[in-house]
Amino acid sequence: MAEPTLRQLEYLLAVVDHGSVTEAAAELHVSQPTLSQQLKSLESGVGTPLLERTPRGVHLTPAGRAFLPGARHALAGARRATGAARAVAGMTHGELHLASVLSVTLGVLPSVLAAWHGRHPRVDVVLHEYADLGEFAAAMADATADVAIGPLPDGWAGPHHPLGAEEIVAIVPPGDPLRGRRTVRLGELAGRRWVQYDSAHGLAATVERLCAEAGFTPSAAIRSRQTAAVPRLVAAGLGVAVVPANILTPDFPGTVLRLTPRQRRPLAVFTRPAPHPLVGEFLTVARDSARLLPDHLVGLLGPDGAGH
Repeated sequence: MAEPTLRQLEYLLAVVDHGSVTEAAAELHVSQPTLSQQLKSLESGVGTPLLERTPRGVHLTPAGRAFLPGARHALAGARRATGAARAVAGMTHGELHLASVLSVTLGVLPSVLAAWHGRHPRVDVVLHEYADLGEFAAAMADATADVAIGPLPDGWAGPHHPLGAEEIVAIVPPGDPLRGRRTVRLGELAGRRWVQYDSAHGLAATVERLCAEAGFTPSAAIRSRQTAAVPRLVAAGLGVAVVPANILTPDFPGTVLRLTPRQRRPLAVFTRPAPHPLVGEFLTVARDSARLLPDHLVGLLGPDGAGH
């Protein structure tokens, strides 16, 4: 049986990611017959079907699901090898794949990416955003990303730098009876309607745990998987919420309240063992440039988010 080629792996991943041969062919700039033939050759070499074609699209077979992580790892490894060779040859352009949880994308990444772009203006960053913490951790384990910023997975063995902790705060609508306050205990919000994260969002379990510790189950007026949507829904008067402070913009019209006792979520920048030097440099840039608290909330939470 023939060994899979990198091109065949690239074609397979494109079809899986799009769920469509037509869309994958358009992205890859190849004809559908060419793409289909390469997939057939791949399946022939592997010795079993990897894809199932249905009226609703293309899906992985059980064998395909088993094959996929290794395929992603092999293709990512080849790309990193190419990048390393270019670096050795003195080339100044390349591509870095970065995994991030959604709240970090909104609040922490802008300062990091601005600093990185200043040093490496021709190294493109491809961002992979995740609401689910399991998928976020898997992106590093299966080599979808080269480096990640977010909660450090338990037992992570690769290089990492702590970035500090993002402050978790309560927000209430404009005109709320709590306006003018600076702090709140979660128990004071027990009888309110809540804007909550969808169960697939990585922060949903955190919010539910905090409320359970305060002795109540929040009553959801609405749920959203979009991190940036939650403050907007609160501003519209749909309920109260608990969010990372770093996602709040200066134009949020409601009231931001520091939780008593304070709640924080540690963040880190991390990668797999033996990273490429460029990835190692990104860890340093992120450590030195990450800002976990917006300027407009320093007065409420302190210059380092420590509160006062």
